[in-house]
Amino acid sequence: MGLLQEFKTFALKGNVVDMAVGVIIGGAFGKIVTSLVNDIIMPPIGVLTGGVDFKDLGVVIQKAVPEVLNEAGEVVTPAVAEVVWKYGAFIQQVIDFLIIAISVFVMIKLINKLSTIRKKEEEAAPAPAPEPAPEPEPTKEEVLLAEIRDLLKIKQ
Repeated sequence: MGLLQEFKTFALKGNVVDMAVGVIIGGAFGKIVTSLVNDIIMPPIGVLTGGVDFKDLGVVIQKAVPEVLNEAGEVVTPAVAEVVWKYGAFIQQVIDFLIIAISVFVMIKLINKLSTIRKKEEEAAPAPAPEPAPEPEPTKEEVLLAEIRDLLKIKQ
């Protein structure tokens, strides 16, 4: 089997297709949750914290330093970028994660509940009455005996 055929067999297996659908839906769900957090939950929290945006919360570890040039225009000291510990962005990601985790938990709980209800309904449904077993075909001896009996009845 060629490499292309092996890949085709792998790619078209049900598990791979199901996983791809899950990844696509998960990505879309992630965008919904991010919008929920950024656009719905965080603005009121920002108002409660005095208009502070969580994304902007952080501690400056090292301030930015501009580059220093001499009179000839040569760089004497290179510029240094500001280093910030952005704990606000981390808090926002934790909130995103918690919302996703709670949503998935509720969804799985609902699916389990529905499958339990379905099993109970299947168990409660009366089993159909078994059909009577068909009578077996008579053996050759039984057929011959029946014919002899019928002949004896006629002669009497």
